This record gives sequence, C-alpha cells and structure tokens, in this order.
Amino acid sequence: MKGHFKTCPFCSKPWTSREMFLEDADIELVGYQVDFEDLSLGLFLFNHHTCKTTLAVHARLFKDLHTGPVYLERKTGQTECPGYCLRTPELAPCPAECECAWVRSLLQIIREWPKSIMMSRVANR
Repeated sequence: MKGHFKTCPFCSKPWTSREMFLEDADIELVGYQVDFEDLSLGLFLFNHHTCKTTLAVHARLFKDLHTGPVYLERKTGQTECPGYCLRTPELAPCPAECECAWVRSLLQIIREWPKSIMMSRVANR
C-alpha cells in the first residue's frame, strides 16, 4: 500500500505516514525492547488507546530523526551504564556515550512529539 506506515494489528486502523502515527493522540510510547545484535531492529512499543493494544515499530523507522552523535562503543554493563536498555518500560535519556545512545535520543524525540487533538476527535466519531 502506497503511503503506508503502520496498521494496528487489533483494530486495523492505518497510519499513512510516520508523522500521522506520532501525532495521533491515541498513540503513546510505552517502551523499548533492545536488539543488541542490530540496534535498528530494536522495537519501540506504543499503546493504541482506541483499542487497548500494543504496537511494535522497529527503531530503524525513526533513525533519521536523530541528529546527535553516534558512538561506536557499547557501554552496557560498564560503570557509566545505568542499564536503561535492559528495562523495557524505561524511557529516560541515557547519559552514557554509548552505541545505544541514538536510540535513547529517539525515545525523547518521540515522547515530545506534538499530538494532534483533531486526530483523536476524528478517530472517536
């Protein structure tokens, strides 16, 4: 389908673009499931409040939103690592200069994305 970003696996609501998905007031970021083999395949978890289901979206679909530094070394398990990536519901930014930092940055960008009140009202009619 041209112009397709994500479809809810429960209620089949489609979002034609990433922006429409992120702007939807019925979508809430609730977690991140890391994939240490390929960070771009980690999953951002969103609750769809309309039908009470959780959707997963690969981190790679948001990677272009990150404009900060990308580090080459992973700090997981080291003293400067707070272990956020190991706790799925943890959405806080990470202070470590770590390979995983770009994902933690994306979580902040997504959390702060402006929501459209109109999208919620149209969807609930």
